Amino acid sequence: MHGEPPCRGATRHDHGTGLVQYSVQEALPMHDDRANFAFSIYDFDGSGTVDAIYLGDVLRALNLNPTLAAVEKLGGTKKKNEKKLKVEEFLPIFGQIKKDKDVGCYEDFLECLKLYDKAEDGKMLSAELSHTLLSLGERLSDKEVDDILKDCLDPEDEDGFVPYAPFLKKVVAGPIFETAE
Repeated sequence: MHGEPPCRGATRHDHGTGLVQYSVQEALPMHDDRANFAFSIYDFDGSGTVDAIYLGDVLRALNLNPTLAAVEKLGGTKKKNEKKLKVEEFLPIFGQIKKDKDVGCYEDFLECLKLYDKAEDGKMLSAELSHTLLSLGERLSDKEVDDILKDCLDPEDEDGFVPYAPFLKKVVAGPIFETAE
């Protein structure tokens, strides 16, 4: 075992001190099979490139939640065929978004919704949830909020309350596409 790196992707350093150190290059996740696989899914024509309009989708397929502004800043486009990304260009973007601390996860969103749970019973008013989606964070249109609530929200109880944890699980799981039969 002497002289072998402690993990995949580690680099051996001996700075003349007699001590051997290892470092992992986190900024270049070239060994991330999941990232390569997700990229290949969106390479619709097999050219080794992904249309930059799908950059956000590829990142979200990797359980990341970048904002639209972050995706655009890192090279995403709003129109098809404006720009193509090679995997070598995508991997550093993936590494950067992975390190971004401004990206929320399920637990972060759950803590936010708990603020509206006055009875601490896992429920909040449906109207408050709708208002929260419309007014906080990255702005959504009325139609987008209606679609999200229709697809992800359990029915209201007789007092207008809904369980927010199942809703949130469905939202962070991402879209489920129905197949035509």
